[in-house]
Amino acid sequence: MPNSVTGSSASPAIETHGLRKAFGEKVAVQDLTLKVERGEVFGFLGPNGAGKTTSVKMLLGLVAPSGGTGYLFGEPIADYKVRARVGFLPEHFRFHDWLNAAEFLQLHADLYRMPAGISRQRIPELLELVGLADLKGLKLRAFSKGMLQRIGLAQALLNQPDLVVLDEPTSGLDPVGRRLVRDIIRDLRERSVTVFLNSHLLSEVEITCDRVAFIKHGQVIQISPLQTLMEGELSVEVRLRGLNSAALAGLSRWARNIRLDGEHLGMTIEREDDLPAINRYLVEQGAQIFSLRPQHISLEDLFIQIVGTDGGL
Repeated sequence: MPNSVTGSSASPAIETHGLRKAFGEKVAVQDLTLKVERGEVFGFLGPNGAGKTTSVKMLLGLVAPSGGTGYLFGEPIADYKVRARVGFLPEHFRFHDWLNAAEFLQLHADLYRMPAGISRQRIPELLELVGLADLKGLKLRAFSKGMLQRIGLAQALLNQPDLVVLDEPTSGLDPVGRRLVRDIIRDLRERSVTVFLNSHLLSEVEITCDRVAFIKHGQVIQISPLQTLMEGELSVEVRLRGLNSAALAGLSRWARNIRLDGEHLGMTIEREDDLPAINRYLVEQGAQIFSLRPQHISLEDLFIQIVGTDGGL
């Protein structure tokens, strides 16, 4: 159930319990249970077909759940009034390409019933923010994919939302555009705006998110603070000679995912403090060590460990 202070500042930005969606006999989302606190940047990760897009559509009231409960700021997701506090950039968008950039944003300002004085100030600010101020009179049909992504981001921020849902916000953007999106997300965090981010670019998630949820087969299987994940396990690469199979098996007391390919030994360990013992053990077993290099595991490796390899992002 949501926080007892319904709709108050104590309520999470998003809270769901057993949210489910079936299309006939096909279950797209089996059990979406999560809590996203206000002001955090929350990553939503999973392989293709895991139910990410359907989950987002349920949170936004675009499709009705088949079961379970969901709340935005303590209000039921079916309440259209709470959605006025949400900005959304979908992955697959079709904008009104006969409008220019300024007209497009004005259309959405009118849909929000935004007072004219506010929209006249807000629209130029957003065009400047996303780097399109000099192109405000250009028809959207002449925009590149990256430019459309930028104007879509401006649209998502138009109503000064408390929650911004971004579905693949850096798709089609060059490195400069991706940095712009990262800067905008950081600014939103500093202003205590909640960001719900779905991205297949794990490097972007690594840089921007506070916590991440992993979803597989329509079910959330793990939610963790990103820093805890990234600072936990270590990947260790050792270049050595003379290690026999019996000695290799003995490494299991400290490590897992142990693999030996010629002179290259790889393993995963949970504690950096185990490195001296591992080094001593290898020397005692007669191995000649030329290098030992520990490094924190990438989010990509963690993703594969958690959700497996049956499908990409």
